[in-house]
Amino acid sequence: MITNFLDMGGYGIYVWSSFIFTFFICLAFFLRTKKSLKKVEKDFKFEAERLSVEKSKILKSRKISKEIIAS
Repeated sequence: MITNFLDMGGYGIYVWSSFIFTFFICLAFFLRTKKSLKKVEKDFKFEAERLSVEKSKILKSRKISKEIIAS
C-alpha cells in the first residue's frame, strides 16, 4: 500500500523529484533572505547609532536645547 502511494502509478519519480527540487529552492530563498535581513539590520543599527550621536551633538550646540536640558 505504501509502495503504491510512493510509486503514484508510475509517476512517483517525477512527483517526488519535483517536491524535493521545490523544497531546496524554497530553502535557498529563505536562507538568502535571512542573510540579507541580517545585513540590513546591521546597517540600520549602525546608521541609528551614528544618527543619535550626530543628533545629540546638534542638540547640545543649540541654545534652546541647552535651556531645556538645564531645566
